[in-house]
Order: sequence, then C-alpha cells, then structure tokens
Amino acid sequence: GARWRASGSAVRRWLVAAVAATSASHAVAAEPDAVGALPLAAQRLAASADECVVWRRELSFARSVEAHDGAAFAAHLHPGTVFNAGAAEAERGRDAVAKSWAGLVEGKSAILRWRPGIVNIGGDPNVAISRGPYILQTTTDGVDTFSVGFYQTVWVRDPGDMAWRVLFDGGASTLTKVADRAAAETWIVAQAMSDCAAGSSP
Repeated sequence: GARWRASGSAVRRWLVAAVAATSASHAVAAEPDAVGALPLAAQRLAASADECVVWRRELSFARSVEAHDGAAFAAHLHPGTVFNAGAAEAERGRDAVAKSWAGLVEGKSAILRWRPGIVNIGGDPNVAISRGPYILQTTTDGVDTFSVGFYQTVWVRDPGDMAWRVLFDGGASTLTKVADRAAAETWIVAQAMSDCAAGSSP
C-alpha cells in the first residue's frame, strides 16, 4: 500500500505513524523474542577510533530497542533531539520522542531492528553522522510483513559527560517490502559498515 512508499525524507519517526495507521485498520501483533539482533556487514570500511566510538554507541541504541528498555532508549537521546528531522511532521524533544516510540521499543506494535552502518566525523570532533540499515516487521492476521530501509542519525558529544547522543534522526531511503525475514537479512549483510565490530560497547 501507499504507506510503504515513503519519500526519502521519511525517518524512523515515520515508522511510528505507519504502525499506527496499520493498527487502526488491522490487529497488529508482534513476537519480540522471535527476532534478535541484525547480522553484520560483509563489507567493512576503515574508520577512526572516534568514529568507532559512535558506531558502538549506535549499536547500544539499537540494543536498547532489542531489550525493550525504554529508559536506555531515552538515555541515548539529546534533550533537544528532533526526529523526522527536516519534515513537516518533525517531533521535538526527548520526552515526546520517547513517548511516541514506546510501542516500538516494547515490541507491541511492531518489531524494529537496526544496526550501525557507516559513521563519519568531519571537522568538528563532537559531531558525527551515522547511516545504516533497518528491518521493520509487522504481523497482521498471523501474516508477517518485512520491509527494509536506511536511517540517518546525527550524533553530538555532550561536553558534560562526553556521551554521544542523538540530535537529529532522519530517513535515508524509501521503505521497501521484501519477501521474508531471510531476504531482509540477506539485504542487511550486503550493506557496508564501518569496521568497528571489535571492542566493547560504550
């Protein structure tokens, strides 16, 4: 349907609206425990030590949703975070984003999984951009639907505790349906990432 043909400006916040729209017309259920972390990439790109710190922070962010931990999810957000950044439906502030994401974090409305992809730090060492793949799974009348896409996130380093937090979150592609979970994971493996998998999460 049209809800799966989002423009490139759509973001993970849009997923909340998509799930809400689906829930309004169908009984949507998910089995969170049936879906684990996403596979890593076959292609690894060189990255600096600081870029890998952000990469692992992105991984920690993703794991907060895998663990259905709302407090951990919110802890990754800048107080002035903007989700759906650059769109008319932009959502502002940590509390507002955490509230709208509660269903996704809990895994009750749908199952969302993402992993870090490529992280870049430019001239300002306290600002980074992270772009990577995700899978969205919904279940309607016992039938699973899988879609894939890219997110893009701007992280900033807090001068107080030096932790990286999400300032802007936005989509980097259309949301595309795939046949099943196996096809989704095959697509995930084909998406390059910074070579940062070794080492502990921050």
